[in-house]
Amino acid sequence: MKKNIKSINGSFLLEILHQKNLITDEQTNKILKIQKNVGEDLQKVIVDLNILQKDEMMLALADKIGVRYVNLENINIDPTIVVLIPEEIARRHQLIAIDKDDQKLVVAMANPLDVFAHDELKIRLGYEIEPALSYGEDIDKALDEIFGITEEWDQIIGKVENMPVTVIKEEETGDISVIDKSKEAPIIALVNLIILRAVKEAASDIHIEMFGEDILKVRYRIDGILHDVMSFPKNLQLPIISRIKIMSDLDIAERRLPQDGRIQVNVGGRNINIRVSTIPTVNGESAVLRILDPASILLDLNSLGFSSDILPKFSSLIKNPYGIILVTGPTGSGKSTTLYATLNLLNSSEKKIMTIEDPVEYKLKGISQIQAKPKIGLTFAAGLRSFLRQDPDIMLVGEIRDRETAEIAVQAALTGHLVLSTLHTNDAPSSVIRLIDMGIEPFLISSSVVGVIAQRLVRRICPKCKRELEITPHIERVLNIYEADHKEVTLYKGEGCPNCKDTGYKGRIALFEVMIISDAIREVIANSKNANTQKLREIALKEGMCSLKEDGMKKVREGITTIEEILRVAPD
Repeated sequence: MKKNIKSINGSFLLEILHQKNLITDEQTNKILKIQKNVGEDLQKVIVDLNILQKDEMMLALADKIGVRYVNLENINIDPTIVVLIPEEIARRHQLIAIDKDDQKLVVAMANPLDVFAHDELKIRLGYEIEPALSYGEDIDKALDEIFGITEEWDQIIGKVENMPVTVIKEEETGDISVIDKSKEAPIIALVNLIILRAVKEAASDIHIEMFGEDILKVRYRIDGILHDVMSFPKNLQLPIISRIKIMSDLDIAERRLPQDGRIQVNVGGRNINIRVSTIPTVNGESAVLRILDPASILLDLNSLGFSSDILPKFSSLIKNPYGIILVTGPTGSGKSTTLYATLNLLNSSEKKIMTIEDPVEYKLKGISQIQAKPKIGLTFAAGLRSFLRQDPDIMLVGEIRDRETAEIAVQAALTGHLVLSTLHTNDAPSSVIRLIDMGIEPFLISSSVVGVIAQRLVRRICPKCKRELEITPHIERVLNIYEADHKEVTLYKGEGCPNCKDTGYKGRIALFEVMIISDAIREVIANSKNANTQKLREIALKEGMCSLKEDGMKKVREGITTIEEILRVAPD
């Protein structure tokens, strides 16, 4: 794809730089000589020779033209705005959309004087065009990052479409952030790109699945919400899924049954663990890749979202020398992060801490961590049982999934060990009923469990586009339910900007409810006839437990999140 305009005319640029006394005649001759020999863009030659800094040169040019200069390296570009301009037009005219309102589209251009580009955009899009000046190479890089599949990737896809599926596993996985397309098989480079982009965009999951019978979609889950990223023709489904299977040591020939595996890749010098799940559907196999990035794990309790009245309760809970502490919530609610932060706080040379996890998401110094391997019999129950012979003080089991694991955890707690684990329930009181349903005797639960923490993740309001929110009748009704005196409450929302990809949210924070197992709650649990979730909740709330929704409303009042987010994730 050739660009008809590379940059503003070279003689025009040199004339401006001369007028502003930024370059000398000697430097001009040197610039022109090198530009003639290498055939590169004049702006790039000036920057590469260190005659002028990029910003200095571009600011001088922008001042002469009468437009503002935008350094694309210093702004967060919103993909939903970029794609308003078709990639072919953006690359042909070397421009990129960076902002918009109802009538106007702000476009960063290598040549803001290109009237043909102005006219084409106005006719095609219906917006008034506000041009800005940007460095040509920066525009190209930004387009590559947003569109993902550039001409080179189009060529890769073409090669994959026309070749048999022969995927070879490498002996060692190199850094996938440096993709050598000339050496790697096209399908390897394509899957590496999918993973690389997901890591760069801080996605927690990659979904690769058929939409209908002829479109293969790649979606990223970012801040808990799925976003469309790429689309491929159906004939790439088999090569992509096969490559993922090979990377995760799965059976490439088995397409009738679900399979689970793991991948470890290197991105920018750091190891990223990926949990893989494939499943057959009527339109062929789909895959979900859970990205476990150690760099994203917070090891400070204060950063997780514990409010000032909940954190002391949790801190006192984990000081227990023995007993079971459960962290509960659905998949992807941040349970593992809370447990890691807790272990980091408890970790000391005076205590022996052991964990069995699936997978080990983050390696902690001074802690013996074991990867569960059910295929060879190393289950959570087996690992927990072996821990009892290792004289630990604190034990963590990734999840209590069955009666056997629960019984061993209870036994460990009753013999002087502190046991941390997770359950999948909607709230803290439900965890007790879940253990009873597993077949654990109620009197054992009341004697061993010391506390339960339930949690959810909600999106934070984007700090760059945060503004005060007008109280509508709907919000008024919600506040009447959850706020005793809401007249003093100021609410906020994000308007949407490039920093948050026009969603109004950036990052996530946890909501918590901490249920301490008091004598009153123990009495209800031990008398299993009266043990039900509602009864336990009533007692816990009476004793000062802050519910998930109440914790969420605190964060709404503090301007951290929105009512919509709380209603989306927190049960009534």
